[in-house]
Amino acid sequence: MGRAVQRSDSTIEVATGDAETFEQHRGALFGLAYRLLGSVAEAEDAVQDCYLRWRRVDPATVHSARAWLLTATSRLCIDRLRAVKARRETYIGPWLPEPLMTEPDETGALASSLSTALLVVLERLGPAERAAFLLRDVFDCDYTEIAETLGRNEAACRQLVRRARARVAAAQPRYDADPDTHRSLLAAFGAAVAGGDVAGLKAMLAQQAEAWTDGGGRVLAARNVIHGDDKVARFLIGIWQKGHQHPDTLEVRAVNGAPGLVGRLDGVVTLVLSLNVLDGLIHGVHIVTNPDKLRHLQAADRPAG
Repeated sequence: MGRAVQRSDSTIEVATGDAETFEQHRGALFGLAYRLLGSVAEAEDAVQDCYLRWRRVDPATVHSARAWLLTATSRLCIDRLRAVKARRETYIGPWLPEPLMTEPDETGALASSLSTALLVVLERLGPAERAAFLLRDVFDCDYTEIAETLGRNEAACRQLVRRARARVAAAQPRYDADPDTHRSLLAAFGAAVAGGDVAGLKAMLAQQAEAWTDGGGRVLAARNVIHGDDKVARFLIGIWQKGHQHPDTLEVRAVNGAPGLVGRLDGVVTLVLSLNVLDGLIHGVHIVTNPDKLRHLQAADRPAG
């Protein structure tokens, strides 16, 4: 709940620091933390830390619960990003974010801002640049709020956002928002891989398609990104044919805002696959098999905020 303080120019919301107010914003805070960190567990920890700080806040100092909570969460995540930077630089093989199960009907900006392709690009940005981009373009914060969050002036924050937008645009992590086209291509993709149909799979891939396999050194996976339609097709079919621990079930689920595949072996999630689809062709294949990044999926799936 909240109360209001009347000023001569406007009525400004004042948070009370209570649990009910926090819960109203929890989904958005988790969504911000996940986009910043690329980790479900770390995002949940950041949100919990934010809650503990929120419970100690002096209500008289808070004019907007949403702004205060987004600022606190952003700062906590920036600190975490700086702490994990060295660890991620020595990560074995390509790094992918932990897959997140999302609502099937999420589309548009929300879904695209959760895409694996975008999160991979955001991983290349500095913590402040990443936060500025997300706060402005996904959470629609004004530059005054972003400046307060990052401890910089508004001009510097505008520059951060411009630079981030340019880097994101250059990497072109776009995808078709039509879920029916995506699901149809996903089904054909799965059938071609399982059937060993190199020509059929290659026909679905863009010429410059890429395959990312994140095993984290824990399970067998390519140590580098695979480039080119022919190499990607042969690689995917090759690892499927050579694999000795295939999932015994494959389920189509909404993964990071788009249809994907969740594979289970004896009931345990062992694989999550998502595709980056643009203009009816597959531009990116992202496969997470690192068991550390799938642990959160062994329990109930968690939708994003």
